[in-house]
Amino acid sequence: MHDSDTDRGSGGSRGSAAAPAPARRSDSTRAAILHAARERFASDGYERATIRAIARDAKIDPSMVMRYYGNKEGLFAAAVAIDLELPDLGALPRQEVGRALARHFLAVWEGNEVLTALLRVAATSRAGAERTQGVFRDQILPVVRQVCPDPEQVPARAALVTSQLLGLALTRYVLRFPPAAGLTREEIVAWLGPTLQRYLTAPHPDHPERPS
Repeated sequence: MHDSDTDRGSGGSRGSAAAPAPARRSDSTRAAILHAARERFASDGYERATIRAIARDAKIDPSMVMRYYGNKEGLFAAAVAIDLELPDLGALPRQEVGRALARHFLAVWEGNEVLTALLRVAATSRAGAERTQGVFRDQILPVVRQVCPDPEQVPARAALVTSQLLGLALTRYVLRFPPAAGLTREEIVAWLGPTLQRYLTAPHPDHPERPS
């Protein structure tokens, strides 16, 4: 009886130690689904990508994709969800905000498959473009508002900032143009920073009398 009790106790201990395994399997499955989804959305576009193809790429049953994400729209939203974690430009010296934003952008984007996939999908599908617009609208606008000299100019300035960031990302991380891909981070900051600075804080070119 003592041996039996000991066995049961050991079994209980082993069961307790093994309890997190299902959670780990769930995390692993979700990660596999999201990775496959990003690759499939990027290669096929939103409209042509299918749950079945994504499940095949992830080596799981399509029902598992539906279980975790409900439908293709929910999967897409999860696959390209991204927090740019932009810095508080208002807390920085005004003359440094352009370089700070350029430096942060590079740190976030380097090796980030979510952002690269989002940009690739944005170039090929309406859903991807709308998702990209939402990410940058919701996250870039508040940052630009922190330092813009005229609140009415915030949307236009945010659009110009975004054009620079996405343009660099497209040539460096998606199309991989050798000159763009070959630049060091500091070289990019040196070139890009002053342009972002101008978009963020310079007087409007049609109203030079307005203070920066």
